[in-house]
Amino acid sequence: MSDTVAPAAATARTRHPLPSVLATGWSRAAAETRMFFREKDAVIFTFAFPIILLVIFGSIFQGRVNSQITVAQLYAAGLIGAGVMSTSFQSLGVGIAVDREDGTLKRLAGTPMPRAAYFLGKIINVLLLSLLEVAILLAVGVALYDLEPPSAAGSWVTFAWVFVLGITASSLLGIAVSSLPRSAKSATAVISLPFVVLQFISGVFIPFNQLPDWLIRVASFLPLKWMCQGFRSVFLGDAGASLEPAKSYELGRVALILGAWVIGGLVLCLMTFRWKGRRDG
Repeated sequence: MSDTVAPAAATARTRHPLPSVLATGWSRAAAETRMFFREKDAVIFTFAFPIILLVIFGSIFQGRVNSQITVAQLYAAGLIGAGVMSTSFQSLGVGIAVDREDGTLKRLAGTPMPRAAYFLGKIINVLLLSLLEVAILLAVGVALYDLEPPSAAGSWVTFAWVFVLGITASSLLGIAVSSLPRSAKSATAVISLPFVVLQFISGVFIPFNQLPDWLIRVASFLPLKWMCQGFRSVFLGDAGASLEPAKSYELGRVALILGAWVIGGLVLCLMTFRWKGRRDG
């Protein structure tokens, strides 16, 4: 009888193979997206916070930084970069810390699901949310502050690679930083605080020409400064180049440094990521 059962089991496995990593990742992404939109507080904070900041700063500072660009347009371009990093670095870091604390990671690690599918699902979810965030901020900038979307195809190509490199680096850093909080309750404070500081020193809220030289040097080692610089090149064009510290957008350096952060973020993930919480040993 055992000789009969063994071929039958092998046939069943052949007929019903496990889903691929890509298919499982898509399923995880769909689940992550549904869970995100069920959390109304998270939805409001993620999408409304950058918009509120843009409206507040755009209403308070109504002057011009030069003859062609208003202060509000400068903020709009920078907040697009901050919005992308918010939905990747901050939301992803907090979300994974919560998954670790409530045992989700531990349970998933004990299933046949490929571990790569969990990360793939998270990153697809982040990609969708980031695109939505950019679309909303761009719509607000166009409607309220006369921000002009680029008409040249080359500018949209620049937007695409800055977006891809920026979101990849930010997501990897978010995965790495998710191991820092000691509990899910502290995750928001631990991860949000450095992100808020990063925005102030990266030219999002305060133009670089108003920052001390030492802060500019510090920001030049960090990814958000280069993400915002890349997005400003897209949405402000040549008229905004003179506002940069180098009087140029330095797109080659933008690509180099964001690429370096992608590699560095991957290394940090491999070194620091934990599937179990601190209490699990």
